[in-house]
Amino acid sequence: MSEKFTGSFTQQEALPEAAIEAALNVMRHGRLHRYNVTDGELGETALLEQEFAAQVGAKYCLAVASGGYAMATALRAIGVKQGDRVLTNAFTLAPVPGSIAAVGAAPVFVGVTEELTIDLEDLAAKADQARVLMLSHMRGHLCDMDRLMQICDAAGITVIEDCAHTMGAAWNGVASGRVGAVGCYSCQTYKHVNSGEGGLLITDDAEIAARAIMLSGSYMLYERHLAAPGPEVFERVKYETPNISGRMDNLRAAILRPQLADLDHQVARWNARYQAIEAGLRDTPGLRLVERPQAERYVGSSFQFLLLDWNAESIAEVIRRCARRGVELKWFGGAEPSGFTSRYDSWRYAEAQSLPKSDRILAGIVDMRVPLTFSLDDCAQIARIIRSEVGAVYQAQVGAAK
Repeated sequence: MSEKFTGSFTQQEALPEAAIEAALNVMRHGRLHRYNVTDGELGETALLEQEFAAQVGAKYCLAVASGGYAMATALRAIGVKQGDRVLTNAFTLAPVPGSIAAVGAAPVFVGVTEELTIDLEDLAAKADQARVLMLSHMRGHLCDMDRLMQICDAAGITVIEDCAHTMGAAWNGVASGRVGAVGCYSCQTYKHVNSGEGGLLITDDAEIAARAIMLSGSYMLYERHLAAPGPEVFERVKYETPNISGRMDNLRAAILRPQLADLDHQVARWNARYQAIEAGLRDTPGLRLVERPQAERYVGSSFQFLLLDWNAESIAEVIRRCARRGVELKWFGGAEPSGFTSRYDSWRYAEAQSLPKSDRILAGIVDMRVPLTFSLDDCAQIARIIRSEVGAVYQAQVGAAK
């Protein structure tokens, strides 16, 4: 009888005891609002910002309600206005173009490579079409950041990094989020730290930081921030920056602080699971792995492979067969959005664009979550099941072609 996986692809680990105790302390005193502090009290959210800024080596940090809010705030803080055009990845998740639409701007999609990173040749060709790039490190894949910045600097493009999938990752030793003008992170349950919802924004630019803090709804209480510029910067922007409330609260910040302190350990655990799946799938006929560059320190919290140039029916059959054996795969090539999967042509609030090279790649991307509740043996079993089902469908295709 064929083996079947019985684990859950959506079950997270329990929060660490230190996070639970910190949350209980906040609930006991009841001061959940970030600015509701007693004399001399620093507040969990302010401490979280200070600690994350130090962790990634940034001057300033702001904790907000979600990663999507962080991205829209970053766009507003750098001056993106109604009708502006913003470059972004064709392969990404809906909150990324959604953040661009939220500020009244228009996304200009840049293609994807077989390494699942932004197509730098396509970026160079489109560099004269916008002054901002919202760069999505989609599913944790970092492009050649040195080359990307050469293109953007030469064209006068400001880069915002969407690091929802790369908290803890780095390119040539530089932390993800520290290359562009702004880095945005998500703390949603399926990301690398879990507060249900939440986001973080980092920058070294004092005026961007001040505008972001005002946008988040600081009510002129910016002096209570520990990772913020001085009051003279706020004096320049406070009367012209609207309040678009999206603060993080002290409860979520309390939950996050112990998790961030343990991030490097968690990254090592994710990568061990990723590598177990990768080893089990290597050299599977018909299946292409996404090889990781030596310059990249990645976080393997999800796994992707390519069934390039397969027909849609055969890919759907692989998805169905794996599901029957307990392995939950998502397909980014599906014509209809499903759960978190969608393609650039699904976002019909954006101008229709043609990206035939990317269409070929998107049609073959298969995606899988790798929660830390999986053991290494689980990951080896999952790889065996995928290998078996891909092999069976691939052989049927080969046989039919003869």
